[in-house]
Amino acid sequence: MTRRSFAALAAPLLAASQGKIRAAMIGTGHGHAHSKTLALRSMAEYEFVGVCRPDKEDPAIGPAFQEVRWLSEEDVLKDASIEMVAMEFADATQNLDYAQRCTDAGKWVHLDKPPGADLNGLRKLLDNARKRGRIVQMGYQWRYHAAMEAAMHAARQGWLGRVYRFRASIDKPILAEERRHLAKYRGGMMFSEGCHLIDRATALLGKPLKVNGYIRHHSPVEDGLMDNNLVILEYPQAIAEISLAGFDPHGNQHRYVEILGTNGAAKAQPFAPVRLTMTLRDAAGPYKAGEQTLEPPGPPGLAYTPDFAELAAIIRKGAAPTYTAEHDLMTHHVLLEACGML
Repeated sequence: MTRRSFAALAAPLLAASQGKIRAAMIGTGHGHAHSKTLALRSMAEYEFVGVCRPDKEDPAIGPAFQEVRWLSEEDVLKDASIEMVAMEFADATQNLDYAQRCTDAGKWVHLDKPPGADLNGLRKLLDNARKRGRIVQMGYQWRYHAAMEAAMHAARQGWLGRVYRFRASIDKPILAEERRHLAKYRGGMMFSEGCHLIDRATALLGKPLKVNGYIRHHSPVEDGLMDNNLVILEYPQAIAEISLAGFDPHGNQHRYVEILGTNGAAKAQPFAPVRLTMTLRDAAGPYKAGEQTLEPPGPPGLAYTPDFAELAAIIRKGAAPTYTAEHDLMTHHVLLEACGML
């Protein structure tokens, strides 16, 4: 190949690397898939190429899927101009498998939660991405939630005093089809949904000394789903309690994340609309003594645009990710241990 012909072939890729990030999605059945399609299509940083649905039994629910271009696996993996791929299968094992195929093809990856049931598989994926100068961004849902971020910032700044307790719950009612899907894994609802909260706990408190999981089936429906779960993470001077069940008819409004310290507490509840309650003995930082309820503004854009905005900054500007591969691997180890899946 001559220097001139090589330059002619490289020019489109060089232009792509300096302009919009061409992005695609593989899988459609994850509960976040539709919202992430909307987010990617709305963002100036991205050119959303289309969606690949290798598993035709994977649901494709939402009007955005009526408007996308449908791609084959080869269309995604062999097109070097597609730089980023989001994994959105309903099944965690398929997400991990296809994420590995994408990193093998040199893609940046957004991997929705939970990142498979195989810890060594995730370790291999993260190592492979690192060797290729790429990252795998985890799709834990509340990493950019304004009230949770404000609560965690207050804890890190010492405004709550010495933190001794982290408490969180995301109970919700679930129907038969979702129950069937979640029952595939020993960890049930904690594996699929509680991973978000374990990620918040480890982001604040780090690696626990001990992990205690109480993963139970308490429904009269004999489908094997572990639907009433509690995880206790033990730290040198703190405890994290994370509970999750599938019965509360008002679960969405009862969801909360609370951080308690010797000077008071910060609580995010409900998650939407965003609301933060600070209750302090002594004024600290921007917060007064006593109880106050605030509505901290979140990042602009649709749900999940903050995740993809950070990923765009990493790809185009070389920004450092907020969450490291080491954190993501440790968090997944905690999740699998809590669920009895190691």
